[in-house]
Formats: sequence, structure tokens, C-alpha cells
Amino acid sequence: MKKLALVFAGAAMIATAALAATGKPEIGKWGFDLTGMDRSVKPGDDFFEYANGNWFKRTTIPPDRTSIGSFQELRILSEKRMKDLIAELHAKPAASLTAEEHQILDLYDGFVDEAAIEQRGLEPTKADFARIDALQTLDDVATLMGDTEFPGAGIAGDGIIPDPKNSKVYVVTATQSGLGMPDRDYYLRNDDPGLATTRDAYKKYLVKMLTFAGVKDPAASAAAVYQLEEDIAKSHWLRAQRRDADKTYNPMTVGDMQTFAPGFNWTAFFKVQGIGPERKVIVRENTAFPGLAATFAKTPVAVWKDYLKVHYLHAMASYLPKAIDDADFEFYGKVIGGQAQQLPRDTQAVTLVDATLPHPFGKLYVAKYFPPETRAKAQALVDNIVKAYDADIRKISWMSDVTKKKALDKLHAFTPHVGYPDRWRDYSGLVIKRDDLIGNVKRANVFEWNYRLNRIDSPVVRDEWNMTPPTVNAYYTQSFNSIFFPAAILQPPFFDPNADDAVNYGGIGVVIGHEIGHGFDDQGSKYTGGGILESWWTDADRAAFEQRVSALGAQYESYEGLPGLHLNGKLTMGENIGDLSGVAISLQAYHASLHGKPAPVLDGFTGDQRFFLAFAQVWRGKYTDAALRQQVLTNPHSPPHWRAVGPERNVDGWYAAFNVKPGDKMYIPPEQRVHLW
Repeated sequence: MKKLALVFAGAAMIATAALAATGKPEIGKWGFDLTGMDRSVKPGDDFFEYANGNWFKRTTIPPDRTSIGSFQELRILSEKRMKDLIAELHAKPAASLTAEEHQILDLYDGFVDEAAIEQRGLEPTKADFARIDALQTLDDVATLMGDTEFPGAGIAGDGIIPDPKNSKVYVVTATQSGLGMPDRDYYLRNDDPGLATTRDAYKKYLVKMLTFAGVKDPAASAAAVYQLEEDIAKSHWLRAQRRDADKTYNPMTVGDMQTFAPGFNWTAFFKVQGIGPERKVIVRENTAFPGLAATFAKTPVAVWKDYLKVHYLHAMASYLPKAIDDADFEFYGKVIGGQAQQLPRDTQAVTLVDATLPHPFGKLYVAKYFPPETRAKAQALVDNIVKAYDADIRKISWMSDVTKKKALDKLHAFTPHVGYPDRWRDYSGLVIKRDDLIGNVKRANVFEWNYRLNRIDSPVVRDEWNMTPPTVNAYYTQSFNSIFFPAAILQPPFFDPNADDAVNYGGIGVVIGHEIGHGFDDQGSKYTGGGILESWWTDADRAAFEQRVSALGAQYESYEGLPGLHLNGKLTMGENIGDLSGVAISLQAYHASLHGKPAPVLDGFTGDQRFFLAFAQVWRGKYTDAALRQQVLTNPHSPPHWRAVGPERNVDGWYAAFNVKPGDKMYIPPEQRVHLW
């Protein structure tokens, strides 16, 4: 494991049917921003513009962001709250601080003390650079790449997860790695002028970083490093291929890997991490590994030294002098993301604290910003969405009774987790020193790896969170058949206890339905209710499902993120299924919550209209072109515009709500609409 990566996901919700409005909604009169609409646009021509057009016109992306919208606005709020928590700790007498609070402040203060960082210069890197300079053989390089204490990159990354085919035990995974740009397409795709510009900028970036590293000929070294990464990219799988749960399950021992992908010392790579030669490893992109190992073997040690120095400086840039940090941002922030300026230092600092000390910091966040009663309210809405799924599965026509029973078994086996973990982890063993910022980051990596390694032979902890309470997101995990909703998502426009029920079902209700829907998407549907990767479908039912999925993919591949840059229907398939499922099921749950009574008409909008408007409001967003390009090329989620309109086109209720007819630009004939759940 080379870097800590917090898996985040988001959505938590409250049972609107069980709530009585007791005050004024935070947004508008009933939870929706009427001023953001552009009523000059027909809803059947562009529903995103109809619901969000004026908001889009009047909204400017902040210079320190790559995008702005509902999710991003809540993230900004979450960042402010974390800063307020830090301020409260600073205001307390030092003697009254707990050990965890000292850790939080020492990490934060060390990061924001830019004067001390400048004074130290590159001194904190000298020991690590000496390790690089001391490399003599390719085996030495492989060993350093595996060292969890050494920041940077290598041809493979690894982790420890529940075994997809036996979710009661942990297993080591290995995955392709080694690129400095976000994806193989950035190196190899030649049909996008924007990527050619990015490649040129990256080559200049490599020269800058190698100059900082003190190499003798930065230009020549940069050319060699770029060629090395391009060769690595040629072995990499496409993003869409990497989604396939079956094709990415390739078990072998560490010893087997040595035979399967010779040229790289896998034994040494894993040994330094505490993993022996007989340990089972799931090699995800298996056919990439022989090529990666061959590239490794043919590359001189001197080139690998330069490569390691570049990736080290990138990984550590935020903790090093401003000149290095600025150079790193110039490429990764401005070129890759289209971000005009860096986030404020204190914003970066609370993000670091949240990532490094998620449980100690999360406890403070929850205590101040997450009322205890919210959990119960959220659970009630989850129950309503599950009931709607149950009713829907029972009546779908394309699935046999045999498969329906297993689908229902899986549905009722799933577990929601709301707000925060039931058990907080102990971080007392992680040493944090105010004057050792880089050491803090390195020790945190080792601490996290050792936590996972030390329990590798223990039973799987099935309620473990992989995101933090201040995260604005949600996720489903196949191995646990569980959904996780962090605290920070339980806010408008997703949820507001004083908003109209239709708005809450169109917001957080859809997110719940989306996350549950991942258990039945093209990959999640390959797992049983117990989290085991094995088929539970009849062949005929699977074929019927795949036919519908294929039609949905074709729809999304006709959409453009930027002119000429079409969405990848295979890459985004799981999320598109989640969106469609979430809208269809949450609409049914909203109807059920009315108990046969008509919904009120508010400001001329029916209940169903308010439901769809709320959904579009959740997905209003504005991106820089660079960020949008990165999203289309690398992200399994479709861009916001298409998340706001793609699902509705397949939901009959949307057509009825807005009187969408043939001739309207978004109209799809009934027989071509995709109905899944």
C-alpha cells in the first residue's frame, strides 16, 4: 500500500414520511431553489437547464475549485466546520486537551506552519533520497517500491480486503499502478487535442521536479521517465475492464506471481510489507502484470531512480517548500483539474487531519454536527426504500420467480450504516510530532498498513467504515452487502426535515435507492446477499438483464461531456444503473408514503414534478473543461448534466409529470426506455 486512500461515498437520509415540518426549509419555500430554474426551456428538451439553467448562468466556479454545485457546496461547508473544530481546540487550555486532541492539533499546526517548512527546506527528504541513490540492482528497486514507509509509486499497488469469494476472510490484492498522469488514456489517446496539451505540460513538469531533485541532466532524465511511464501505460487495462468483478478475480500465491510475471521480484516487494511467499494474492488486472514486469526488467536502475524521485516529490509536495508545492500544483491543479489557485492552507490542513486521524477527528465532528436522532430518522427512510424495492422486484416481468427469490433474499440481507462507526478506532499508537510533518505522513501510512496486516488472519469486520463522517458522499460494498452514509450528507439539498416530502425523496431518497441499487447493478449483481462472488441468476434472466443494460449503455455513449468527447457507457454503467434504479424506486417509495392521498400542489408544481426537480437540483454542477475531461476519461460517474437527465428519460412518471411528448428533444419512445428495477 503506497498511499492512504479514503474510499468515500455518500448519502444519508431521513424518513420524510415520519417527519412533520416544524420550521422553514433552508432552500426556498419547500426545499427547492425556484430562482435557479430557467422556465424558458421546455422540460422535455433539457431538464437540467429547465431545473438549473439560471443557477448555471449566475454561478462562477471559485478559483480554488475545479467545480461547484450541490456536492461541492456541502464539502465547503464541511471544511468550514472542521476548521471551526480546530479553532475550538486551539481555544482550550493545553492542559485540558486529550491525547487525541493533541494529535489533531500537532498534525494541523505542523501543516500550516509554512515558515518552518521553508526553513527545513529539503532536509526531511535527504534520508529517503539517500535510499534512492543507494539502489544498486533491480531487486533493490522492487524492495523500495514495496516499502510502506516510502512514499511514491511503483508498477503495482496492493491492499488487504475481504476475499470476494469468501467474504469472511481477508486477502491481499495487487493492482496495476505506476503512472504520473491519471490514466493510460492521457499517454496513449490521440483523438483529443486537450490530451496532447496535457502531455506536453507533463513533460515540462517532469523537468521541473527532476531539477528540484538535483539530477545532472533534468531534460534527458525527464524524457526517459516519460517514456517509461508510457511503456507502463501500454500494459494497463482500460478503466471499464477494471470494473469486471469476474475478470479481476485472479488468485495466486506470491510465489506464483514470480513465475506468472517474471522480471520483477514480487517476493522482495511483498516481503518488506510483511507478506510471505505462500500468501494468496488476488491479482486484479492479471494480463497487465507480465508486461509491467517486463518493462521493469528492461529499464535501467538509473531511470528508476529518477522515476522514484519524481513520484516522491509529487507525493510529498504539500509538505515541502512552496516552490515545489507550487510546481506540483501548476500541473496537477491547473492543467489536470483546471483549478486557478490552490486551496487555502487551512483547508488543506483539515483535509489532511480528516484523512490521517479519521476516527479521533470524526468523533469531534459527530458530537457537534450530527444529532443522535438523525440515525433513527435515516433508518426509517432506508426502510421505506427497501419496501419499494421489495414491491418492485416482486412485480418485474423479465425475471423468473427463482431469481426473484434470491434477489429478495439479498435485499433483505443488506445492512445500512448511518453517520459514523459504532466503534471508534484507537490511534494512540500513531506518533504525531508538530515539527516532523513528513514523518507524520509516513508514520500514518505505516500505521494504517500495519492495522490491516495485523488482522489479515482474523475474521472480517463487516461494519468497518472506509470513509469519514465529514465526507459528503455514500457507498455500497459488495463484500458486506452494506451501504454507508456519512454524517455530512444529511443536509439540504439532500435532506431537510422542514422541506416537502417530495423534495426529500427526490434528493436523499434517490441516493439511498442508488446505493442499494449497486447491489443489483451489472457487477454488484454478481454477489450474493452474503457478499460472495458467485452467480445466483438463471442464464435466461441474466441475458434479459444484460440486454437492458446494453441499451442503457448505448444511451449514455451518445452523450458528450465536452464537444466530441463521448461518455464511456461501459465505464459508467454501474453508476448509471444506480441512478436509474434510485430514481425509479424512490419515486415509488414517495407514492407509497402518500398512503393513497393526493400530493399537495405547491407553487403550481405537483408532487411528482417536485420530486424530479429536487433530483435535478441535487445534480446541479459546473466544472472546468479540464476537470470535465478527467471525469469522462477516468470517473465511473457520468457528468452532472447527464446524471440529472439520463435517468428521467427512462422513467414513465417523468413523462407524465411534465407532459413530455414526441418531438421534445429528450423524448424516448416507450418501447426504447430501459426499465430495470
